[in-house]
Amino acid sequence: MSDAELDLADAGLRVEGSGRQAWLAEARELLRLAWPLVLTQLGQMAVMTTDVLMLGRLSKEALAGAALGNTVFFFTWLLGLGPCAAISPMIAHIRGARPNDRAGVRAVVRMGFWTVVLLSFPLVGFLLLTRPLLLLLDQQPALAAAAGQFMTPLCWGLPPALGYQVLRNYTTALGKPNSPLWVALGTIAFNALGDYALIFGHFGFPKLGLVGSGTASACSYTFSFAAMAVIVFVVPDLRKYRIFRRFSRPDWGKFAELFRLGMPIGLTMIFEAMLFNASTLLMGTFGTTSVAAHQVALNVPSITFMVPLGVAMAATVRVALAAGAGDRRGVRRAGYTAIGISAVFMSLCSLVLELFTRQIVELYFPATLANANVIALAATFLKVAAAFQIADGIQVTAALCLRGLKDARMPMWIAAASYWLAGFPVCVGLGIGAGMQGLGVWIGLAFALLVAATSMCWRFNSLSRDDNRAVGVLEAPAE
Repeated sequence: MSDAELDLADAGLRVEGSGRQAWLAEARELLRLAWPLVLTQLGQMAVMTTDVLMLGRLSKEALAGAALGNTVFFFTWLLGLGPCAAISPMIAHIRGARPNDRAGVRAVVRMGFWTVVLLSFPLVGFLLLTRPLLLLLDQQPALAAAAGQFMTPLCWGLPPALGYQVLRNYTTALGKPNSPLWVALGTIAFNALGDYALIFGHFGFPKLGLVGSGTASACSYTFSFAAMAVIVFVVPDLRKYRIFRRFSRPDWGKFAELFRLGMPIGLTMIFEAMLFNASTLLMGTFGTTSVAAHQVALNVPSITFMVPLGVAMAATVRVALAAGAGDRRGVRRAGYTAIGISAVFMSLCSLVLELFTRQIVELYFPATLANANVIALAATFLKVAAAFQIADGIQVTAALCLRGLKDARMPMWIAAASYWLAGFPVCVGLGIGAGMQGLGVWIGLAFALLVAATSMCWRFNSLSRDDNRAVGVLEAPAE
């Protein structure tokens, strides 16, 4: 066993041996890392859900306008997120090969901040064009105008939102996921108070409606970044890396790797997310009721999705630690443990969504005669969501296991084919061509996720099997 392997085993980061006990030990290590990540993801969804619930109380027109605005914001956020997401596997690979390499970790984080600064300027400029962009995409003028109002303050929250992701991926890769959890919990309260004050005009603030919601969200992103920065300065295990030391010093090798690995990661996420965002734009052509029902129906599986996403983020670190140490058996064990846990959880979610569909929808819209159509439509969409839960959990976990192997390009092409060559044509064909409208769009989404889950699992199995010696993703540990 190498010195790197001994250091990792002593630290409790690596699982040694084989058989049932090794798999159980891996599950324990994975869940130890995953549960704060899951709660953090749920906390972030709680912030978004608060926005949806409060805007739904304001009006369905306001909810639909914010949904379209968030579609544009999320697209730009994903463009900036790719290099930030590469930070976690890069640091974990460094720790797998050289556990005491603080300078390498510091350089990765420093270059992560450089990418945020570089990308923020054009992305904020793009967000300021939300209204004309939506008009070009054939959205209803009233909804495009509402989305533009919502985006005017929200766009300034993008740089701190990306900065938060840099710090979050840094702490996660070090096996310290509790810090982002505490920040997420604080952000829930901060955002809820901001929404309540600025949307409806409480606590002496003006009633700003959509503009108030966008302002509250932008302030929440800023709060998250500031809180994470304070934690990094205060917690000894995080402070010792001194990530802001010599901030102006470049490391062009790591800067290039962040883009080389991060841009395919970003495009992979964009291919998936933009299919769902494109589905929102398709709903916009069917009218306000369809958009509002679609937004609620998307919000519910987005909440359940946070659990396998948290597990998958932990799997990235676990797989990368094993890959950095050259442990192919550990890579396979970490990946399949995570995929199995995600599949079991999403099976339970599928059952709950199927049994309590209408009760869930009525949490978002009061059961009044005026809301009868939107409630019925959202309930129909949610039935389809129940059917694709397992595939959704498996595809994201397998994709992030591949990220832990620094395998970024093939998952990008798999995502492109699954969502845009398979899923989107079905969405358009059934939704518009066959006249099924929203239901047809949701069937297309389910088909895309099934194709992605099958393909990502095939790729991970191919790279991690014992007889595959040609793949260059496993790094030999440094002497």
